[in-house]
Amino acid sequence: MIKATPFDFPYDGRLMPQNTALLVIDLQEDFLSPTGYFARKGYDSAPLRAILPAVNRLIAAARAAGLTVIHTRQGYRADMADMTPYEKWRRKRAGLDGTDILLRSSPGFQIVADIEVAAQDIVVDKTCNGAFTYTDLELVLRARDITHLLFTGCTTDVCVHTTLREACDLNFQCLTIADACASGDQKAHEAALHMVTVEDGVFGALAVTEAVITALSRLAGAAN
Repeated sequence: MIKATPFDFPYDGRLMPQNTALLVIDLQEDFLSPTGYFARKGYDSAPLRAILPAVNRLIAAARAAGLTVIHTRQGYRADMADMTPYEKWRRKRAGLDGTDILLRSSPGFQIVADIEVAAQDIVVDKTCNGAFTYTDLELVLRARDITHLLFTGCTTDVCVHTTLREACDLNFQCLTIADACASGDQKAHEAALHMVTVEDGVFGALAVTEAVITALSRLAGAAN
C-alpha cells in the first residue's frame, strides 16, 4: 500500500501494477515555457517546472513496476473547428487572437522536453479541462482493465482536479501526488489538495512522491 491521507492507498491494500496507471496531466510548453499561455496570462511557471524532477522519478518508478503511463495534452484543432463561440470569445479576451497558443499545430502544444515520453506510453489529446470529456481515455482504461489512477501534472486546481473528479465519478480509485502537481496560484493549489481529503477522502487519497516511489519499488522488486 501507499502511505497516504486520509487513508492508505488503495483502500483494500491491493495495488496491482497491471490495473494501475500514472497520469501525467498537461506538462506542455504552453504551460511551462516563459512565452506560453500561462506566462502570457501573468502566471509564474516556475512552480510548474519545479515538479518535473519528481514527475520524472515517478514515471521511471511506474515503468519499472509495470504500470501504464498516460500523458495528456490540452489544445484545439489548428482550424479551431472544435472551439465554441464562448471559447473563441475567451481566447480573444485573453489576447490570444492571431497566435498559435493552445492549438495542436503549435510547438507549445508539445510536452516539454524535460519529460520523456516513451514509445509504450499513451498520449491523450483533449480540448477540455477534464481528460475524460470528448476523449477516448475511459475506453483506453477500461480496455486495459485499469481501475487505479495516480495523478500528477498541472494545474492542480484546474485540469488535474477536473480529471480527478471525473475519474472518481466513473468509479476509478484515485491517488493525487501532492508534490508532483502544481499551479501558478499557490492558494488554489493548496485548496485543491485539501479538497481531495475532505469527507474522509471524497476524491480519493493524497500522498507524496517518496511514499509512492517506495511502494512502486516494492512492486518492481516483487516482479523480479
